[in-house]
Amino acid sequence: MMVSFIDEHRAEYGVEPICAVLPIAPSTYYAHVRQRREPDRRSSRSKRDEVLASGVRRVWEANRGVYGGRKVWHQLRRENVSVARCTVQRLMRRQGLAGVVRGRKARTTIPADVAERPVDLVQREFKADAPNQLWVADITYVATWAGHAYVAFVTDVFSRFIVGWRVTSSLETGLALDALEQAIHARGSADGLVHHSDRGSQYLSIRYTERLAEAGIQGSVGSVGDSYDNALAETINGLYKAELIRKKGPWKSVEAVELATLDWVHWFNNYRLMEPLGYVPPAEFESEYRDRQAAQLRAA
Repeated sequence: MMVSFIDEHRAEYGVEPICAVLPIAPSTYYAHVRQRREPDRRSSRSKRDEVLASGVRRVWEANRGVYGGRKVWHQLRRENVSVARCTVQRLMRRQGLAGVVRGRKARTTIPADVAERPVDLVQREFKADAPNQLWVADITYVATWAGHAYVAFVTDVFSRFIVGWRVTSSLETGLALDALEQAIHARGSADGLVHHSDRGSQYLSIRYTERLAEAGIQGSVGSVGDSYDNALAETINGLYKAELIRKKGPWKSVEAVELATLDWVHWFNNYRLMEPLGYVPPAEFESEYRDRQAAQLRAA
């Protein structure tokens, strides 16, 4: 920044007078100028930084501009690029690159006033040893110029794979039910699976609970009713809002949100590095699990 400033004003004020005000020595400035004229005079670190900076920007842009230094570093390591995390962070700062920051979640589900509801089978322990053991579901919303778009997600706890989703303009039971139907269709057999949600009326409706029963899925509902009761589902909503909605808005229509959500879910499932999974994408995590299971069967 200071070198660029001197370049811009040196003809008017001169290099030495400017350096007398800025925290940079004239010799340092002239060294930068020589290196620009004669790139071979640059230090080995400077040359390597140039190559690494290009790779850092490529990874950041390929992942929708949402990765911070830690995830960019992990992706470069997956590509067998040997670089320190602090170097990646330094090169990101130099290029003005930064990851997204999640915000607070707005309330979208309305607690159902029912005498009986499913028990809490999860007790805030969002863990699973295999796919299709535990799903979590939640709803969020997106403000558009044409009104609100409501978005429902169903996520497999084992891998954080989004198995079902739906975008509509109405906060009715059909929204959550359509996302559930997609999840059931995508995953096939669901016998013994637990479906956990908050106490929203969409999830406690007769249609929804009957569909769970038909598919052999056990319903589970948070018992306390605070944000921790469905924390993993709310985490997915938070990532969605930070990585897509707030980053790409404002949104003109529900249809625009739906198309963008389709693209984001594909990227999230197949490419996004997940820290709880050891910095691999959900699809890869499930694939590795299936490979291990197949290897154990062959060895048996």
